[in-house]
Amino acid sequence: MAAKTNSSAERKARIEAMRRAERSRERRNRILTIGASVLIVAGLVVGGTVLIRSQSDDSDSSSTASDSKSTGKWETGSDGVKTWSTKLAQNHVTKTVKYAMEPPVGGDHNPVWQNCNGDVYDKAIKNENAVHSLEHGAVWVTYNSKASDADVKALAEKVKKTPYTLMSPVDDQKDPIMLSAWGHQRTVTSATDANVDKFFETYVQGEQTPEPGAACTNGVS
Repeated sequence: MAAKTNSSAERKARIEAMRRAERSRERRNRILTIGASVLIVAGLVVGGTVLIRSQSDDSDSSSTASDSKSTGKWETGSDGVKTWSTKLAQNHVTKTVKYAMEPPVGGDHNPVWQNCNGDVYDKAIKNENAVHSLEHGAVWVTYNSKASDADVKALAEKVKKTPYTLMSPVDDQKDPIMLSAWGHQRTVTSATDANVDKFFETYVQGEQTPEPGAACTNGVS
């Protein structure tokens, strides 16, 4: 009888121990389940936020091109230099910009400037990068197919010797040879036109420069 009692007690003890272990496992599982749920929810929230931001960014990047047109107009001085009548925007954008003039002399532009340390480009460059160079005080020499080979060569030699200048073809411009600085522009008749030197002297790092002394190297080349 005593043996049966002892056996029964031991069995009850083992069962109770098993029940305690089971309850303990259930508590651990609940904690793990709750923790996992919290992590999942947090992941969904973060993922959703990233997705929304990504979609927003994608929407911005694929939207209509930025437009820097303003109510301004050209005002031509007695020296033949045209000046844009209103303040030009200086925002950094990564989209294509529709400018109010060609070549542009200011407005929203790419965050990276075109190298302008006497750089000569034989192919068209992006307006958005060139405008950033103008913001740094560069003069941009441009020409189209009507410019003579001799003038293009002579202007290229001048640009190569002049820091804070750059040169490139712009097929859509109105005149064969044009000079641009931030907010200013003029047409010249040839590479030997005295107005080329005057424009360089006045506008290379001139008073019109929004960011004087900013770099003209380590940009786009």
